[in-house]
Amino acid sequence: MFGSIRQIAAVTAMGLRAIPDRLGAALVIVIGMALVVAVTVSILSMSAGFMRTVDNTGRSDRAIVLSHASQDEFTSAISRDNVIAIADAPGLRIAGDGKPIASAEYLASVLVTKRSDGLDAYITLRGVGPEAFALRPEIKLVSGRMFRAARHELIIGKSAISQFEGLEVGSQVPLPEGDWTITGSFESDGNEHESELLADSETVLSAMRANTFHSVNVMLQRPESLQEFRAALAGNPALTVDVARETEFLAAQSKYLNRFLTMIAYVVGGIMGLGATFGALNTMYSAVSSRAIEIATLRAIGFSGAAVVASVMAESALLAVSGAVIGAAAAWIAFNGDLHAAGGLVFRLAVTPNLVGLGIGFALTLGIAGGLFPAIRAARLPVAEALRAT
Repeated sequence: MFGSIRQIAAVTAMGLRAIPDRLGAALVIVIGMALVVAVTVSILSMSAGFMRTVDNTGRSDRAIVLSHASQDEFTSAISRDNVIAIADAPGLRIAGDGKPIASAEYLASVLVTKRSDGLDAYITLRGVGPEAFALRPEIKLVSGRMFRAARHELIIGKSAISQFEGLEVGSQVPLPEGDWTITGSFESDGNEHESELLADSETVLSAMRANTFHSVNVMLQRPESLQEFRAALAGNPALTVDVARETEFLAAQSKYLNRFLTMIAYVVGGIMGLGATFGALNTMYSAVSSRAIEIATLRAIGFSGAAVVASVMAESALLAVSGAVIGAAAAWIAFNGDLHAAGGLVFRLAVTPNLVGLGIGFALTLGIAGGLFPAIRAARLPVAEALRAT
């Protein structure tokens, strides 16, 4: 066994020392793999950043109530009487003023312009109740002042300010019943709410001429209180609603976009990877041809075919991994932490260690595949044929 390892190491070392003599061909593999990994990791960083933003938004001790069978908040409708019944249910945390921490909310879409390309996009205006900031303590005002009830006033998340035009503090936002003033900006641990406008829900309802809320968001006494709360609502014949833990609701809402982004990454990466694999094949065939006499001579003096196969594949894999490291580093430098707007949601791209590992593993697989057939050809190359070829 140790003899085979020494043979593989010796043949591999010979091949690596010869790389400067065929540097151009070797760079085909390195650059090809670097491009494949850079593109794949960059696209996947959108999915990773999107899911990180979603994960930062949800808490296990918060729940959301929607009308029965609603697919999302926009399609839900909850009456004022139902809001009162939901807030009176057991299992909710009580605020310092003795009121349950529950926020009846109404959502609307606001047309804005993206700074990056000037295209139109829609962001969410979320009308919230008086307990909304006890419900979401992560929301903190960073400039200006809080909106006031019964006035056409808003506050805006700092991520939305950075990505969309005309949404600075003091700006006017055209909405039904006239322009609304942005009175302040807030941060929210980089979660989804930083992409939103917040205002008083009753004022938003009046402006939109609506009579029902879209959702009721509540703070549970503790995460385990969800079952008690859900059972109480299910036992109330006046209510026809569904209850979900906030983390589970957000995960369900985001899974389709996450799948789409992941699919795009693998399709694009797969197409580019196929091209890189053919590049590796051509390069390694060329390397085998240039080393024909050397390889055949090694076989003649007792080196095994397995050692030759392993050395050629190791060289191909090493070149592929070198390219992968370069590509992953380029993706991290260029994209990690950059703000990106997809629709109305703003999130930071995330080149995570898992993505880097995935990219390197992908390139390693392609490199091995690209070196396999040239390696087999090298192992079967007779000395006489090698001499004739030269």
